[in-house]
Amino acid sequence: MQLTLEFGGGLELLCESVKIHNVNVDPQNGAEKLIMKDLLRWVRTNLIKERPEMFMKEDSVRPGVLVLVNDCDWELSGQLDTTLEEKDVVVFISTLHGG
Repeated sequence: MQLTLEFGGGLELLCESVKIHNVNVDPQNGAEKLIMKDLLRWVRTNLIKERPEMFMKEDSVRPGVLVLVNDCDWELSGQLDTTLEEKDVVVFISTLHGG
């Protein structure tokens, strides 16, 4: 499944400073659909090159990371159970900043 993943608010630094990734991710374990929980696992394994704890906590994103699926907050679509479709755009933005 082709997806566009965008990282902002400093999260791109965990992905070798690349903000936009056009990726091909297949559903896990023979599943028919791809859900956010599987995508996050894939991102941690394939895109995050350093400090994964800054992006994820256990099986989800860290508190303070905003997730949008096609410009819609994932909290409105099921969070980890959100079903992804071909050519969806998933945006991860860190709202945590030092001072």
